[in-house]
Amino acid sequence: MDLYYMPAACSLAAHIAGIEAGLPVTCKKVDMSPNGNTVDGLDYTTINPLGLVPTIVDGDTKISEAAVVLQYIADKADGKLGDVTGPGRWKLIETLNFLATEVHKSLAPLFRPSLPAEARPFFDNLIASRLTAAQNRIGESGYLVGKEFTVADAYFFTLLGWCNFLKLDLSPWPKLGEYVQRIGGRPAVQQALKEEGLA
Repeated sequence: MDLYYMPAACSLAAHIAGIEAGLPVTCKKVDMSPNGNTVDGLDYTTINPLGLVPTIVDGDTKISEAAVVLQYIADKADGKLGDVTGPGRWKLIETLNFLATEVHKSLAPLFRPSLPAEARPFFDNLIASRLTAAQNRIGESGYLVGKEFTVADAYFFTLLGWCNFLKLDLSPWPKLGEYVQRIGGRPAVQQALKEEGLA
């Protein structure tokens, strides 16, 4: 199984999940270039026409979009990283889609140098509301879905790492600071961070 990634991108969640699951994943770094993204010097759009990560290639199966890639990994992990076949799957799918459409898409514009300064307060307010909603989803177990670590936690940890990069103050959400420290201490997370040159 090949995972196409960029360091610290949302593909980090899939990298973490693959290690947590103990799956035979080969990580292939996608290099950004003004002339187009490449893998080993070859045009990455032959793998993913949009040039985005993550993409999983597993035999004849090719899947992109973080929330779907994570569900695929969870399925391969036989329930170790979340319920993907039983009644619990709806909460996992809901949470992954919330992270993708509300948290991920709220943070992404802040990476654009062309974002007008007058637009920043709008996104700051939007992000604040989404982080509040996300914090409220962390259950008594300390995880987003159920009593154990799932692919949703790998995704949320990755997105919260972006907050640090973007210099967003998480102190108004103390539960998130504790969450990042705890999830970040997992051996699979530490391994993925090291493999991507992030630790």
